Amino acid sequence: MKLYSNEIVFRGHPDKVCDQISDALLDAYLKEDKHSRCAIEVMGGKGKIFITGEVTSHAKVDVENVVKDVLKDIGYSTNYEIVNNLGVQSSDIALATNDDKLGAGDQGMMFGFACSDTKEMLPVAMVILQRLSIWYDDVRRKYNDLMPDGKAQITGYYDDEMNLLKIKYFTISYQNSEENRSFTDKLIKDECIKICNEYDIEIENFLINPTGRFKIGGFEGDSGLTGRKIVVDTYQSFAPVGGGAFSGKDPTKVDRSGAYKARLIAKEFLKKYNLKWCKVQLSYAIGIEKPLAIYITSNKGDIKTPDDLYEKCTPKNMIKDLDLLNTCYYKKAMFGHFIN
Repeated sequence: MKLYSNEIVFRGHPDKVCDQISDALLDAYLKEDKHSRCAIEVMGGKGKIFITGEVTSHAKVDVENVVKDVLKDIGYSTNYEIVNNLGVQSSDIALATNDDKLGAGDQGMMFGFACSDTKEMLPVAMVILQRLSIWYDDVRRKYNDLMPDGKAQITGYYDDEMNLLKIKYFTISYQNSEENRSFTDKLIKDECIKICNEYDIEIENFLINPTGRFKIGGFEGDSGLTGRKIVVDTYQSFAPVGGGAFSGKDPTKVDRSGAYKARLIAKEFLKKYNLKWCKVQLSYAIGIEKPLAIYITSNKGDIKTPDDLYEKCTPKNMIKDLDLLNTCYYKKAMFGHFIN
C-alpha cells in the first residue's frame, strides 16, 4: 500500500472567490455578446477587490454589481472597494481569434482524464471531496456558526493500481464562529462518514481545523487570485494539469475549451476500449486552428489518434460541439470544472 493525497477548496476560499467573480463577469459579457473576447483576472484582499485583464465586447456590464452578487451568493459582505481596471484585448491576439479564421487564442497544452472508479468517471477521493464541498455550501446557509471559507484533503491508502482502500487522514479546515465547535465538527464528520460509506471507504482519522481555530477567513484572512487553484479545478493531482487556468477566459482560449474537449475525449475512449483510465493531451499554437498534437494513453497503453479528431478539436468546432457560448461558467468555477 502507498499513501497519496488530494485536495479541494470550498467556494468561500479567497482564490475560488476570485475564480467565481472572473467567470460571473465572463457569463455577463457572453450573455449580451457571444463574440466577446475575455481574459478577466481578479485579486482580492484587505477591503479591496481589483478587476483587471482584457475584454473586447459590445456588452455593457455593470462590473460592480456582478462582483457584489457573487459575494452575496457565497456568503460574504459586499463592503469592498471594487477597482475596475479592465482594458481591451491586444490587437495582436485579436488577429488569431477573428470570426473568419478562429485560431487558437494561445499556445499551450491541455489535459483530459477519465477513469472507471465512479459513475462520474473520476477518482473516488476526488468525488468524495466534491460532494463534501457542495454539501458544505448548502449546509452553511442553514447554520450561522458555519462560514464560507474552507478546504479539505484526503490522504488515502492505495494499492498498486491506485484504488483507494482506506482514508488515513481526512483533513478539514473550515471557517466558523468558534462558538459551537463540538456541534459543527460533528456535523461535518457525520457527513464525511456518510459519503464515504457509499463507497465502502473507512476513515481512520479526522483532522478538523488542525491549528485549533479558524474564525478569520475570506479576504480578511488571506488574499485571493484568479487561476491559483488549477489543480483543484481539474483532477486534484490524479492527472497532469495544463499550463493555463480556466476562469475568466472565453472559449476561444484553448486553455479552457481544449481542456473541456480533452476530458470529453478521455470519457469517450474509456467507454470505447473498456479502460480503467484514459489520459489525453492536446497542444496548440496561437493563431493555428488545428492542434499541433493529440496524445492519448491509457492503462492498456497508447491509443492511435483518429485522423478526424484534429478537425474536431479546432476552437470553432469545440465551441459548437460543447455549446461553450451557452455555458454557465460561474457554476463550473464553484466546485471544480469536471464533476461529471
